[in-house]
Amino acid sequence: MQFLSLRFLKSQMVYLLMGSLLFVTGCEDDDHDEDHTDADGFVLEDESGTEVYREFEGTMTGSVTLSVGETLELTVHFLDHNGNEIEHSDDEHDDHDDHDDGDDHDDSDGLVVSGNDATIAVVEVEGHDEEEGDDHGDDDHGDEHGNALHVEGVSAGTTSFRLQLMHEGHADYTSTNLVPVVVN
Repeated sequence: MQFLSLRFLKSQMVYLLMGSLLFVTGCEDDDHDEDHTDADGFVLEDESGTEVYREFEGTMTGSVTLSVGETLELTVHFLDHNGNEIEHSDDEHDDHDDHDDGDDHDDSDGLVVSGNDATIAVVEVEGHDEEEGDDHGDDDHGDEHGNALHVEGVSAGTTSFRLQLMHEGHADYTSTNLVPVVVN
């Protein structure tokens, strides 16, 4: 009896080790690991660089506030585990631009906004075409990676939205709170 339970235990350990090995190697993607964003929060800044909203490790401050008919452009800056902005090199950005040729690229890469009431405010991710055509003078610190949102006030009220940073079909980051939007 003791021999059978020892044999059973050994076989379970083998399965456990094999499963762990598959899990670890299954998450590896040779040259794309460094492309993932390990964020613990994000900041929304207006065109003047003023922080209007912050979410860090589940704690949020601020809100997006605008008037009916007004449009805000907000840049999104992701934060590391220390609350510092995650910097991206130009090489990483160029690698992502190579995917924008329409070939076998998952179009869901980048920012995704969901859950807002469009009768109160329209919240959209700024497109790459728009980004290259817009002239923002010297203020290009947030637009270089397409991490920008347009928020347009439609009618007075409140709504909110969820923000996700998608990469290769999955979310590298999902906001833990709904971002509040107040339209006056």
